[in-house]
Amino acid sequence: MNALRVFDSAARHLNLSLAADELRVSHSAVSQQIRQLETWLGGKLFDRHSGGVRLTAAGHDLMRACQPAFDMLEQRCVALRGRTGSADVVIGAPASLLSNWIIPRLEHFESEHPDIQVRLQTATDIALLERGVIDVLIVAEVHASTTIGALRLFPEAIGPVCARELAHRVAMPADMLRMPLLQTSSRPRAWEQWAAACGLAEAPALAPPKHQFDQLGHMLDAAAVGRGIGIAPEMLVQADIQAGRLVAPLGFKETGGWFSLYFRADASAAVADLKRWLKTEAASEAACPP
Repeated sequence: MNALRVFDSAARHLNLSLAADELRVSHSAVSQQIRQLETWLGGKLFDRHSGGVRLTAAGHDLMRACQPAFDMLEQRCVALRGRTGSADVVIGAPASLLSNWIIPRLEHFESEHPDIQVRLQTATDIALLERGVIDVLIVAEVHASTTIGALRLFPEAIGPVCARELAHRVAMPADMLRMPLLQTSSRPRAWEQWAAACGLAEAPALAPPKHQFDQLGHMLDAAAVGRGIGIAPEMLVQADIQAGRLVAPLGFKETGGWFSLYFRADASAAVADLKRWLKTEAASEAACPP
């Protein structure tokens, strides 16, 4: 079942790194599960190429079986959960956003709404919201759907972050052209966006593969021990900066994007309460930034 779950994610994304991010495992763990499944089935499920992977005929066949099976299981579990009578709300968001922004504030919501039980799930896939696995999704990506509503929470601002011993080497944006850069595979254009926002005529060279990470947390760990300078959204590194684990020597620049709250049109009253509270928290954040 675990191998099929890994296959399902990889087949939907056609990208092993995105599947690893969704499942909160390493890229190598995804590859190993798929190899074991292919060995057990006696045939290839993916063809590898320079741009990623593509499904074989057998892969398409298995994908057509997996998706309705997992959908049925998820829908049944959601239905069973709904029979308990409790007002549950499941928040889906990237792990860093859960840790750095939602969890520190959650106690306030629970004290104001003791009848609502909030559960957290690491998620970035809008399909989980559409299928009812989660009740709301908070991400920086833009999603358009006739059945999904959106509420802007706060603008996205990104910037370089590093260990304190590297910060003295960075006095202006152009200094990044000489520094070892770190990035995540999910945001390959982050340095380019930041350079454009700073008005640099020449965007910093993208980090070599050894400085690219599948998950934001791994990149921040590398930055914290001095392996290079990472690029990250301000909202997701606040806790590390406040704890002194990382510094932001040049501050943060807005990208023009937003962190938005996505919800279904048939959302419950509990979700409506959560939306109002999150909107208030986001407005307070804008009025009194850390």
